[in-house]
Amino acid sequence: MAIRKPRKKAALTKRPTATVRKKASSRSAKPIGLDLGTSTVVAARPNGRGVSASSELNAFIELPKSRFTEQILDQNGIDFVRENGHLVVYGNGAFKFANMFNTETRRPMRHGLVNAGEPYAQRLLEVIVEKLIGKPKTKGGLLCFSVPGPPQSTPSSLVYHEALMKQMLENMGFEAKSINEGLAVVFAELEDQNFSGIGISLGGGLTNVCLAYLSVPVFTFAVDKGGDDVDEAVGEVTGETATRIKAIKEEGLDLRTKSRKKVIGALQIYYEDLITNVVDGIADALSSADRMPRLDKPLPVVLGGGSALPKGFVERFAKALEAKKLPIELGDVTIAREPLTATARGALIAAQYEN
Repeated sequence: MAIRKPRKKAALTKRPTATVRKKASSRSAKPIGLDLGTSTVVAARPNGRGVSASSELNAFIELPKSRFTEQILDQNGIDFVRENGHLVVYGNGAFKFANMFNTETRRPMRHGLVNAGEPYAQRLLEVIVEKLIGKPKTKGGLLCFSVPGPPQSTPSSLVYHEALMKQMLENMGFEAKSINEGLAVVFAELEDQNFSGIGISLGGGLTNVCLAYLSVPVFTFAVDKGGDDVDEAVGEVTGETATRIKAIKEEGLDLRTKSRKKVIGALQIYYEDLITNVVDGIADALSSADRMPRLDKPLPVVLGGGSALPKGFVERFAKALEAKKLPIELGDVTIAREPLTATARGALIAAQYEN
């Protein structure tokens, strides 16, 4: 098992497999890929021969309502809505506010699913999505959106979440189809491998894993741990807010060398725990899979998502996989060309082939 640099961008002209065979288009609207992530919502669209992606933080913070505050928010271009006598700042502006005042943001989603404990959840998800992609000029534009694998703690909740997101997007005027988040990473990064390999999306709320062979999912599952859990755990042991830990982490966390700094040391410990949980999940899934295809070469492994970004993460992940006794041989471990947009780009590819 080796570690390689991200692959160069693959062209989308290769003949798709039977399960994603391209059809003659009867739609005028361009397809869209949408990553409905716990931490960030990402949209991907065709842009000439390439892809353009945009993102918005999937978070909000509540402020007391006042004319003065509204004016300040407007002057600074910070998005907000009025709800129940409050100003609800959402998206990227929410993180700036929370970090400035050393407080926590709140999330419309938790562990990959709609947050049932937040009364604003559905409303804000729709607002954030509409800001990114607008509404189609003509109804029926195809949009593929990501869904996680069944969470270990609440597997039945996925059915409700998927139906709710589909309904929300259809009410906006789209033809909405779902795609597993791990499979979307396979679509985005493994076209040159005939869409065969293990795609892993390390997000904020969950870590999603999919083993696909010729684009067909062999198994999918989700580990109930992600970047948010790391932030919260480190915050608890260091006395910092999770929002502050997230900011420190994104300033440039390095997992390659041990640190005497309390926060960095704690981040390294909890990242190691995250890797262990994901690798154990892969080993269990491979051992219990009852319809594994016969492979003539090792399966590549590709990592996407924001939690895969720290320096040294890929090396640590590859080392942990190598130490496991697995029933099949795995090949190179790579990181997606653009880890933060991999799921959205994969969803777009699925939409393009469907279109």
